[in-house]
Amino acid sequence: MSWGYRYRYYGKPSVANQKANAEKQLSKLRKTYPEIEPVSIEGNKIAKTWWGISWCKNLERYADYENRIERGRSYVKNGLVLDLKITAGTVIAMVSGSDVYDVAVKINQLPGKKWEEITSHCAERIDSIAQLVDGEFPEELADVFMQQGSGLFPAPREIHLYCSCPDVARMCKHVAAVLYGVGARLDTDPLLFFTLRRINPTALIKKSVDEKMKSLLANANKRSKRVIREKDVERIFGLSG
Repeated sequence: MSWGYRYRYYGKPSVANQKANAEKQLSKLRKTYPEIEPVSIEGNKIAKTWWGISWCKNLERYADYENRIERGRSYVKNGLVLDLKITAGTVIAMVSGSDVYDVAVKINQLPGKKWEEITSHCAERIDSIAQLVDGEFPEELADVFMQQGSGLFPAPREIHLYCSCPDVARMCKHVAAVLYGVGARLDTDPLLFFTLRRINPTALIKKSVDEKMKSLLANANKRSKRVIREKDVERIFGLSG
């Protein structure tokens, strides 16, 4: 008797049964896909770093998602996201259920104009990739990155969802689990966010470096002119000996 059949006749399976089923499915999948990467959550929080937390907050604040995204929290916490991989503009995943379901999430590339506006805000604000990855930048930049509809994080209209399960809802619990799983994945590698949005994070650093270099050169020119003027004054008044 399949799990789906039992569900119809005996009700929703317990968390323990869900986990046990997921472990069996994962063990079987590993034989075919040794590179499989399940999402593992430690503790009660799905994400703990700025990038992971911000990803989840961004999803939860949109009316399109707020009533449906919660369906995925228990799924990802209970280890039902059996595989999740992030590539340029795409998330591919497998989620445990009465069967193993394939999930795909496609994210639009960040528009060039929006990216230019964001990088201009970052002038002289971010010194290194390490600082960017750690989320250690001025709070006003965090506000710019998280600005609803115009920041770095995608709006629902930029997110396209697919699941092989029979649920007709645009966001089933399997998709919701994968979206939360992305937040957990960003905890381990925040640079995957930039891969997903198809933008180069070094552009933020380069802008800061370029602006600081311009400032240093301008100050150096001012000092150079001042030194020349001082030497002229000494010559005119015969102070140079």
